[in-house]
Amino acid sequence: MNLNRYLLYICLLSFLSAGTISCQNTVGVLLNKKEAIDGYTLFSVHDKTYLINNDGNIVNQWDSDYSVGQSVYLLENGNLLRAAEVLSKGRFTMPSVGGRTELFDWDDNLIWEYNYSTTTATQHHDIYPMPNGNVLILAIEVIDGAEAIQLGRELLTPPFKQLYNEQILELKPKNSNDADIVWEWNVKDHLIQEYDETKDNYGVISENPKRLDINHIGSSSGGANWIHFNSVQYNAELDQIALTSKHTGEIYIIDHSTTTAEAATSAGGIYKKGGDFLYRWGNPAVYKQGTVEDQKLFGPHYAHWIGKGLKDEGKIIVFNNGEHRVPEYSEVLIITPPASAPGKYSYTTNSAYGPANPEYVYGAPANPDFYSPFKSSAQRLPQGHMLICDGESGHFLEIDENENIVWEYISPIGGSRILHQGDDPTSDKNIVFRAIKYTTDYKAFDGKDLTPGLPIEKPHQ
Repeated sequence: MNLNRYLLYICLLSFLSAGTISCQNTVGVLLNKKEAIDGYTLFSVHDKTYLINNDGNIVNQWDSDYSVGQSVYLLENGNLLRAAEVLSKGRFTMPSVGGRTELFDWDDNLIWEYNYSTTTATQHHDIYPMPNGNVLILAIEVIDGAEAIQLGRELLTPPFKQLYNEQILELKPKNSNDADIVWEWNVKDHLIQEYDETKDNYGVISENPKRLDINHIGSSSGGANWIHFNSVQYNAELDQIALTSKHTGEIYIIDHSTTTAEAATSAGGIYKKGGDFLYRWGNPAVYKQGTVEDQKLFGPHYAHWIGKGLKDEGKIIVFNNGEHRVPEYSEVLIITPPASAPGKYSYTTNSAYGPANPEYVYGAPANPDFYSPFKSSAQRLPQGHMLICDGESGHFLEIDENENIVWEYISPIGGSRILHQGDDPTSDKNIVFRAIKYTTDYKAFDGKDLTPGLPIEKPHQ
């Protein structure tokens, strides 16, 4: 994103409207209009997690011994659930590997920790707090060359000649540093290939949209990290899980009501399809029901269901990064999956999953400054507002229902230092994976001391 253009825009606004921050600000809060939703924004960078108010002041902070790995959640009881990076660099050819899940109380005491990190498997990117107190984690495990070939893979890229199996594990915390794995799903159980009839998973790809083509390379360049899920989200009412794949350019929904045994098959669970895809959207060419012109998602992040009481409740919102699209630009999309009943998605044989187009789009080719090739998020807020995190530039903006910017913040946390007010934020990588805003009536804040402290950024030099 062209931050200089935004900073000029903010300077002009300061002369035209009340409630704005001085145009001298280059990091922290750039704009804070009275129309912004009153709440607290949570984000994590390096080994710290911050909760800030609309003025950019810290109301709480958590410190870990480990860098974030990548997502973080504030629970209704005031605890903080956080993915952490425990791995040494270079063990896996995938960014955002973490290997560790941590739970802190409001006062920054570590109350539970669990490592899922071996030489052949690791947690990565996202985790999710379940209503029953369990935790979903997104993970990969190594599929060696022999197994990959038996599964129907055509080509394996040197030097490793292996693939990553994407997993979802449900952890039931035990003691202060242990967990039981009480449910599991593996993508390697739901593959299709039409390359070699002597190998597993042979079939007609276009006739099996509930499975993933093991030979679809997408934007992965054919490496081990061929899928690259980057988020796992849960809908308790439907008992379904949503996954977002960077390299295939798709959203997937699967059934969580299965047993682990059923999740490895195509039968069982509420929706009678086992662990096969209940729904997918974004790139029908992956299952040979479309062409490159039909692709809607490019490197997407954070697909999730919009919560109760909000505009577009129950629909799916996703940050569409736009990497490898020509021209490259980002969007926020909202879609309504066609369904005959809640959670029962409609599909017509020999066609692409609907809808043909999103029903809402923020961002367009005419605005190439709105672009983050990686990370990022979008969240629906009350009154039709939306919080958007442009991950590459650590740029948060809240827009109202008419797409007017009412709150704007640039993370002052660089790759190697905390920036001073007045510093150029492009001078040190101030990347943020995701930002989430909690309204002031969120249960986590009941009885808590929310006295604001200082802002994160250092004062003018």
